[in-house]
Amino acid sequence: MLKTEIPRKTIYRLSIFQRCLQRLKENKVETVSSEALAKAAGVKSTQLRKDLTHFGQFGTRGLGYNVAGLSGAIAEVLGSSRLQPVILVGVGNLGSALLRYGGFQKEGFEIVAAFDSHPVPARVKGLKTSLLNSTELTKFIREQNIKMVILTVPAQYAQEVVNELVAAGIQAILNFSPVVLEVPKNIIVNNVDLAMELENLSYFIR
Repeated sequence: MLKTEIPRKTIYRLSIFQRCLQRLKENKVETVSSEALAKAAGVKSTQLRKDLTHFGQFGTRGLGYNVAGLSGAIAEVLGSSRLQPVILVGVGNLGSALLRYGGFQKEGFEIVAAFDSHPVPARVKGLKTSLLNSTELTKFIREQNIKMVILTVPAQYAQEVVNELVAAGIQAILNFSPVVLEVPKNIIVNNVDLAMELENLSYFIR
């Protein structure tokens, strides 16, 4: 089955299911019912079962899901069963903070290099991540076969940088720049606009 046939919301929910399963594993829970897993994920059990049928048959009637087995299957589907190389472009305050975040590797992702037009090593002092000049970006992506990037550049430079990333072979972009990016249809962009999220929350506290 082609990945493009799977609804993006289903893929998003798989990540939520995976977080729930990881918590169960940490608590040494071996099996979980569809109802319990769905409740933990904040969805209906029918939605959970529907999402999982896109990828195969899981669980045993009357027993539920094997936690470790289902977690491994979802990790394989999401591509996080092996360490996935990622680069970060834009080492300002936000980019530096993301480089210091220790949770990516636990989830199967490794930021293998960071790029900036004016790299300042002191910003990421003590980290193993290579800090390189943006002039090396295209060469690095092609030589290392990088497919995923975290983008944290100022809005006015974002589209120019994205054009270079796409031309170099990037297929997926996690965009923290507050701008709508124009990319080919085969390129996946997930936007994270922190100010917009806060604006949305402010509506509910008036």
